[in-house]
Amino acid sequence: MGYSIRELRESEYPLLNDFLYEAIFIPEDMPPPPREIIYQPELQVYVADFGRHKGDTALVAEVEGGIASNTIVGAVWVRIMDDYGHIDDETPSFAISLYKDYRQRGIGTALMRAMLDRLRADGYARASLAVQKANYAVKMYRKVGFTVVDENACEYIMLCDLRARG
Repeated sequence: MGYSIRELRESEYPLLNDFLYEAIFIPEDMPPPPREIIYQPELQVYVADFGRHKGDTALVAEVEGGIASNTIVGAVWVRIMDDYGHIDDETPSFAISLYKDYRQRGIGTALMRAMLDRLRADGYARASLAVQKANYAVKMYRKVGFTVVDENACEYIMLCDLRARG
């Protein structure tokens, strides 16, 4: 499957709401939450007024579509925010998701690497994220250079030193 990675266009920012919902980790034995969950303040911090704050950057993965267009199937975005993975006001926090049919194909890893390269180029020293311990993505985050710096009963707080190559 052919895909490319590019910057999310401002006109596409509303798509981040869809990808925010897709980013919610749902254990196999649990039903998905209602879509309205993304409007809770602790989740809106990831997308509200995106593009208007320091560090707001988003990349998308696009698969080759039909004759006229390609289809966005995944997104990775960062911003300086007081989220679950907050380290400090100089460290962008990650969010990433792909539509279910496009997971486990290397696209998420490619998105993560592209964003880490972008953050390095923009002069950031590190990046963070929070992830539930049971989430299969923990392995991928480690592979691209994140390490666990803190944890609670359910989540890891992970940090990537951007001065080192992941």
